[in-house]
Amino acid sequence: MAEFQVGDKAVYPGYGVAEITGIENREISGTVQRFYVLRVLGKDMTLMVPMSNADSVGLRNLIGTPEVTEVFEVLRRRGEKISTATWNRRYREYMEKIRTGSLTEIGTVMRDLCLLRSDKDLSYGERNMLETARALLVQELALAKGETEEAVEAEIEALF
Repeated sequence: MAEFQVGDKAVYPGYGVAEITGIENREISGTVQRFYVLRVLGKDMTLMVPMSNADSVGLRNLIGTPEVTEVFEVLRRRGEKISTATWNRRYREYMEKIRTGSLTEIGTVMRDLCLLRSDKDLSYGERNMLETARALLVQELALAKGETEEAVEAEIEALF
């Protein structure tokens, strides 16, 4: 179980990187619980996550250098079979991968959609999903690499 302190950065699946801005006690149904207070970076959003549920919701530390390398390997990989399911089934499959919070899974979604985009027009939902995957990747990779989001985005775009 990951322990976070005020000021730490953590990843909340589906939302991206957040900063722990506080730890609060709240009474719920007569029981006092401790909560992480998270401010999602780049969004005007604050979340409260019970400390006892942090692992089950997927709250995790930022990735390290080995994982950064792995994500870029996934993005460079070609020849993988892209789902030939209907766009709505493919959308559900890809959303499941994004919800895992795993940057390698999100990387596969971005890679597949970028490659699919070169063959045909993406649906509105797929275009939005591509932008979501790109934003989640760029945000965490920039923090993990200690670079600007613009530099990381340019590095990713150069792969496609």
